Amino acid sequence: MPLDPVAYQPYADPDDFIREVTDLIWVDRSISFIRDNYEPDSIVHGAYGTSTTRDEVIEGTLMRISATPDRTGQAEDVIWEARGDDAFLSSHLVLSGHLQSSEYSRTIANCLYRRGRMVEEWVVRDTLAGALVLQSDLDELARAQAFRGYTGTWTEPAPADPITVGDSGPRPDEYRAEVERVVEMIETVWNDRDLQKVEKFFHRDLVLLTVGNRLVIRPEGYRRALLRFLESFPAGRFEIRDIQTNYDVRYAGLRVAVTWKFVGDYNGVANYGPLTGRPVDVLGISQFTFHQGALVKEVRLWDDIALRAQIAGMRGDEPVVLGNIY
Repeated sequence: MPLDPVAYQPYADPDDFIREVTDLIWVDRSISFIRDNYEPDSIVHGAYGTSTTRDEVIEGTLMRISATPDRTGQAEDVIWEARGDDAFLSSHLVLSGHLQSSEYSRTIANCLYRRGRMVEEWVVRDTLAGALVLQSDLDELARAQAFRGYTGTWTEPAPADPITVGDSGPRPDEYRAEVERVVEMIETVWNDRDLQKVEKFFHRDLVLLTVGNRLVIRPEGYRRALLRFLESFPAGRFEIRDIQTNYDVRYAGLRVAVTWKFVGDYNGVANYGPLTGRPVDVLGISQFTFHQGALVKEVRLWDDIALRAQIAGMRGDEPVVLGNIY
């Protein structure tokens, strides 16, 4: 689909737009640029709920930069796809860390830009990675956070046909065979629990990068990682909320990004403290890489500390007050 330059000016293309704007705000610390970059009523769905104003974005950005002044980040992947002729949806995988150490974590921010202005965003951070490095008490960290809850599109029913229309609107019919393969994998392996079928969709030498900076290899490792998550929510299901694709040799070819929602009762294995029997609402994003028709890599992120905070709030756990922790 041809994309009018008004969608990404003054940059060369959406990839250049996302990388440069992110650096300007998060690396160069030009927080005020958010006023030029975001619509006043911009919507951001994060791990702790939905914000609905640009001022909330500015305040949250300032607090996060203040909490992590010695960290910097850079683009690991940018998967963008047109949304009409004047807009695009990007899936920006950011690798951030300390310049003088090997500690790092990942973030994925999916942003809907229309005529160069951000209108809606879905963002997940691997906060578990930093907490594990610091050997923090995970439940204590969770009790220091407040889960606000979601509003807007995230509370509406999942799109009936996300290959055609997702939460961000109608999408171009590009790389349909690969998109259908990802959707079939999610329904077959993730939702129907036919874990034997991992080999049907993935290459034998697959790599999964997921929360806590875990690197998982081979189909059996993939199965065990999925079981580890599902065992706490045994009847839970993954909803596909949005999809975008992009082919770029700089990022290993064809990639497919999927924004997903996981909903399930916390009534299985008590990996997050005492069971509640109540449903969780998890925002997650996965980026899949294809090679010669097979899936060879997935980056799957959600905020595990935010999930703990959501469960702690349902239990009515006593909140604690901590200083900056990430």
